[in-house]
Amino acid sequence: MTLNVKERRNKTGIVLVATGEINSETSGSLLQTLLPLVREGRPLRIDLTAVTYVSSAGLRTLLVVYREAQHAGVAVTLYGVSEEVRFVMSATGFLDFFSTGEAEAAAAKNAARTAAKNAANAPEKASEKARAAR
Repeated sequence: MTLNVKERRNKTGIVLVATGEINSETSGSLLQTLLPLVREGRPLRIDLTAVTYVSSAGLRTLLVVYREAQHAGVAVTLYGVSEEVRFVMSATGFLDFFSTGEAEAAAAKNAARTAAKNAANAPEKASEKARAAR
C-alpha cells in the first residue's frame, strides 16, 4: 500500500493529511516531507484519519518528527488517530509524545453547537425584548 500526503496552509499553521499506510516503504518519504515543514517553525497538524496502519518504521518517523519539533519549539498535533493506530502508539508509549486533536476538536464542536443554539434562540430573544419594551 502507498501513502499519499496533501499539505494545506492557513493562518494558524500547516495541516498535512495522510492517506494509506505508514510503513517501511513509505516512512522515508513521509519523513522527507515532514522535516522541512517542522523547520519552518509553524504549528503542524498531522491528520491521520485515513491512515490504516503504522509500523515500527512509521513510529520511528513520528519520533524523529517529534524530536525535531521539540528542538525547534514547534507544536505538532495528531488528529484522527484510529483506534488501531492509537492502540499501537499507546502500547509503545509514542502517543504520550504528541498532542492529539481530540480536546481541540471537542471544544470546536461545542463552540459550533453553542453558536447554532444561540442563532436558533435569537428570534425568541428578540421577541422577548420587543414585548418587554412595550
